[in-house]
Amino acid sequence: MEASGTIRLLKTLALCLLLSSVVLAERQAGTGPPSTGAKKYVTARTLRGAGIERDIELGVPLRTHSIFAPYVDSDLQNRWFSFGADSYVNTNKHIRLTRGVPSQCGWLWSRLPITAANWQVEIEFKISGENSHLYGDGMAVWLTTERAVEGPVFYKWNGLGVVIDTYANSHHTYAFPRIMAMMGDGNTEYDQGNDGKLNSIGACSAKVRRTDITTKLRMIYFRDDFFQVQVQYKGFNDWTDCFVIRNLSLPLNPFLGVTAQTGDVFDEHDVIAITAHSAKLASVQSPLTENPSSKSGKKSSGGFFSTLLKLIFFGTIVAVGFVAFRAYQAKKHRPWDPKRF
Repeated sequence: MEASGTIRLLKTLALCLLLSSVVLAERQAGTGPPSTGAKKYVTARTLRGAGIERDIELGVPLRTHSIFAPYVDSDLQNRWFSFGADSYVNTNKHIRLTRGVPSQCGWLWSRLPITAANWQVEIEFKISGENSHLYGDGMAVWLTTERAVEGPVFYKWNGLGVVIDTYANSHHTYAFPRIMAMMGDGNTEYDQGNDGKLNSIGACSAKVRRTDITTKLRMIYFRDDFFQVQVQYKGFNDWTDCFVIRNLSLPLNPFLGVTAQTGDVFDEHDVIAITAHSAKLASVQSPLTENPSSKSGKKSSGGFFSTLLKLIFFGTIVAVGFVAFRAYQAKKHRPWDPKRF
């Protein structure tokens, strides 16, 4: 009777150990049940801050949405991209969307939509100009349902725009250039007087104009999950987290476009290369670069479960040892039975 009771105890402890391990694994991997209080467009600075604790793995290259020098074929066309307005191609250096003169606009658009559900797009670009005080206006990356539509795109586009705004129309508490994401529904007007402040769903400031190194914009999208923007402007392969937006859903199969514009102030806006890949979340958890606040949050949330698992494991070992000891004692004091042989 005593041995059977101990066995039941061991089974209970093992079940608790298994359930605790599953809960802890889900919390660490970010695959547990979603929070019921989540709201539309939850914005954070890093993936970990947005509740995503896994690295991104690149898949197959998306050749239909990648472009490099010399940019054009023998017919001076590109199979996967088209460009127009004031843009022109220097086959050895870049696609220049605007020259350093007033009232210019230029565009570069993919001919086909992006059909991958999850992807990463890196855009190598350059914003330069002679003036060190007055310059603008900026450039933008678009993921929209239509392509190469001329006119006031801020009023009639449907999808996502990531604007690199180099000229401030009003005073702000943050610095310019400003990288800002906004969703367009085809009806909402752009808050031009406040540089899109009312339209912004994620933004950061980054000195991407007249840098000494190559500037790049990296966009990572997982359908119905998150959209992340990172920028390289401080050093080679030194990526700065700009923002992460949770619960973001782009229109299905959006076109990829890059545009630039100058007004009374002006700059040269160049696209040097675009590389695109499909993407997936890493299956094995890998540590990401995190800030001190996220580290302290992780320690406080994981410490209790780690301690609980240790206690359950220690209790299981003690119980197993006790059962083995009682079995050994019973066998040791059992009289010899000749019928067993």
